[in-house]
Amino acid sequence: MAVRPPALRQSDSIFDPLAAEIMGEKAASLGRAGEKVERSLRALRAHEGSASDRATLLRTAAQAVHAYFIQRELCGLRRHDDVIREYGIPREVLVRLGAQ
Repeated sequence: MAVRPPALRQSDSIFDPLAAEIMGEKAASLGRAGEKVERSLRALRAHEGSASDRATLLRTAAQAVHAYFIQRELCGLRRHDDVIREYGIPREVLVRLGAQ
């Protein structure tokens, strides 16, 4: 009786530089999107001007949060509850997600 070792797939035995590069780009993109969320929420919280300016800041914040959530999902992170709590994303921003 002959015993053969298990066959290895190419991806099991060789470092895949393209996959590593893609993973790095996803992480960097997620970081940039998170920074944009922080900036837009900071501007919204600091706003003391007119209602029309506030509406613009709300729209900007909602777009930043929406893009961030999409980027998280592309990285395999599907639940956003912790992020909403961590960033302190207000309900008025969350109800506008995806609305243009």
